[in-house]
Amino acid sequence: MLELTVTEVAHGGWCVARIAGAGPDASEQDQGKVVFVRHALPGERVRAKVTSSTARFARADAIEIIEPSPGRAEPPCRYARPDGCGGCDLQHATPAMQRTLKARVVAQQLRRIAGIEREVEVEELPGPYLGWRTRAGFAVAPGGVAGLRKHRSREIVAIDDCLIAHPLVREAGVPHQRWPGAQSVEVTVSPGSGERSVTVKGRGPIAQPGRRRFLTQHAAGRTWRVSNGVFWQVHPAAAGTLAAAVLAALDPRPAGVALDLYCGAGLFAGVLAAAVGPSGLVIGVESDVAAVRDARKNLAAYPQARIHRGDATGVLERRGLGGASLAVLDPPRTGATPRLVELLAAPGGPLRRIAYVSCDPATLARDIAAFAGLGWQLTALRAFDAFPMTHHVECLATLIRR
Repeated sequence: MLELTVTEVAHGGWCVARIAGAGPDASEQDQGKVVFVRHALPGERVRAKVTSSTARFARADAIEIIEPSPGRAEPPCRYARPDGCGGCDLQHATPAMQRTLKARVVAQQLRRIAGIEREVEVEELPGPYLGWRTRAGFAVAPGGVAGLRKHRSREIVAIDDCLIAHPLVREAGVPHQRWPGAQSVEVTVSPGSGERSVTVKGRGPIAQPGRRRFLTQHAAGRTWRVSNGVFWQVHPAAAGTLAAAVLAALDPRPAGVALDLYCGAGLFAGVLAAAVGPSGLVIGVESDVAAVRDARKNLAAYPQARIHRGDATGVLERRGLGGASLAVLDPPRTGATPRLVELLAAPGGPLRRIAYVSCDPATLARDIAAFAGLGWQLTALRAFDAFPMTHHVECLATLIRR
């Protein structure tokens, strides 16, 4: 057991401490080693159990809080504990402290990776800090019991409820049923329409109870068809909030030309198409076949919107930027490819402003640094608490050509 003084938050739901002094798990050569601690907060004194160790650092769980932080809260879920479910990293922090920690992480990544000093504020989204998650995936143990995985483990924790899941997800009762032959069960819901889809995956054919081809989602003042498996924000308020934020960042004008890369079901392309009007043009690019079908269906009323199927980098290499002066970039967690950054940032190109939506501060900071090396600068950054009780945060960076 280690007695540690926690100093700072780190990306990924950890806090940082260093081994100092004696203890059953501490040796002389360990003195000064960095320890990444879960279930702790900056400024706390804790007793922690080491879960893994390398020559450079150790990982540990805080199992006793000796001196608590003023931002500490009692976790509402009994599974949010050491050796419990790994889904929620921050249930032991008040909502205000959660936003503070996420803001520090975003600022850290910008400073360490992009060399940018910037104060960050994480904005609260409308709605509660529990019962927000509209898509939940459950792992199924060999005996057919559905649960959630431990942190950094394949081990499944049997649960009877998930408090961050939306009420429509919880009503599906996945943990209370047996799922023989299944490997996973995913529940997706639409709070606006009340629709629900349950998708079961296994090694062979499995009946799909409650499976729908698509759900009707609501955002930005209209409805959107989103097929099973197509990306959509999991917080009920996130899609609408981000659509409004992207419009504010890009400030599209009538007759303008804009790109929407990784456009999914067409959310950003749709609001951009309405803004540029019939004399403008919006070019969406998406690799997922089902998402392309959804986007074309959702944008059928906008002849000025065109959706191309393919990898964003490959499509731009073949077709160019189409004269676009604005672009929204919403890549997966891994971020943009270096080649895509080069294509967008090319000197002398038509592009003047980019709205970069990201759920990973580290890859966002990396790509901002890449854009900066090609003559672009970060002019604004907004962060949203779109994943309460977890370490995840959604960011929108506005980049302009110098």
